[in-house]
Amino acid sequence: MLNKRILLISAATAACALGIGFLMQPSTFGPSASDHAALDQLQDATLAQPIEIEKITLTSADSGLSRQEQAAVTPSETSAVVAAPRLGAVAACVVETRATALPGALVGLQISAPCRGGERITLHHHGMMVTETLGPEGQLDLAIPALSSPAIVIVEPTALEVTDTAIGSVAQVTVPDLAEFDRVVLQWSGNSGFEIHAREFGAQYGENGHVWHGADPAQQAQGALVQLGDANQLAPRLAEIYSFPRDRVAALDQAGVVEISVEAEITQINCGREISAQSLRVVAGRVQTRDLILNMPDCTASGDFLVLNNLVENLKIAAK
Repeated sequence: MLNKRILLISAATAACALGIGFLMQPSTFGPSASDHAALDQLQDATLAQPIEIEKITLTSADSGLSRQEQAAVTPSETSAVVAAPRLGAVAACVVETRATALPGALVGLQISAPCRGGERITLHHHGMMVTETLGPEGQLDLAIPALSSPAIVIVEPTALEVTDTAIGSVAQVTVPDLAEFDRVVLQWSGNSGFEIHAREFGAQYGENGHVWHGADPAQQAQGALVQLGDANQLAPRLAEIYSFPRDRVAALDQAGVVEISVEAEITQINCGREISAQSLRVVAGRVQTRDLILNMPDCTASGDFLVLNNLVENLKIAAK
């Protein structure tokens, strides 16, 4: 990675952005044209249209969720049942989800659906959507970075057919330390080759403070990166989330800029195709979203990387 050849670097101007073949528009994030064939094979209608949700209230200005997903949840409830289509005895298999606030503004999820062992599920949280897989016994425990407080997480099972009935669930929990963190989310569908790079306080590639999914876990860095989603699924929804502890660093009188860039590797899978992604930037509890549509170079450029420096605004840290 560190000795890779970078094909194109975008500047902070729209002209340069268009020069590498991408444009930004305030549309709803979804799979690119190249992903639709795989989605059809899966017959997962819920990836193409929102599930029907009742009794949920999302208080954020722009959560990225559909109107059906923004119906009200009683504040005292920690779990609710959501109906989506599925057949047979499995229809009676209720997915149980519990959410717990963890240090680092994380939400611990304990998902249980004993009759759905090995099945695909989709997690929805404040505009972020990721595909996960239940274990053989229908269990899944994981921690996700919170994007809102209270954090509301929808667990959506896969429907085999449009006429089937699947039972999902909703869990919510208050995240008391959310305001202490700035977060950048990059999400996409399929094997599009995207990744986030954060370079803290002038760090160069490969140095301490260069945070990405291939960084040395023992390196000295203030922020951390989490990957969500099961890449082994067909046309999965994947996400990378970079978290920076703003208040903790400011208390140490550190100041400077965290440079955020998005990279896309040109592979034999995505070359010559149109791919899409969406960024969500969470600062002081507010969410900013930006959509990306990128026309990848032809396959002769496989192995190179496109670097997009202006998709996500850099984080500016001021000392106290």
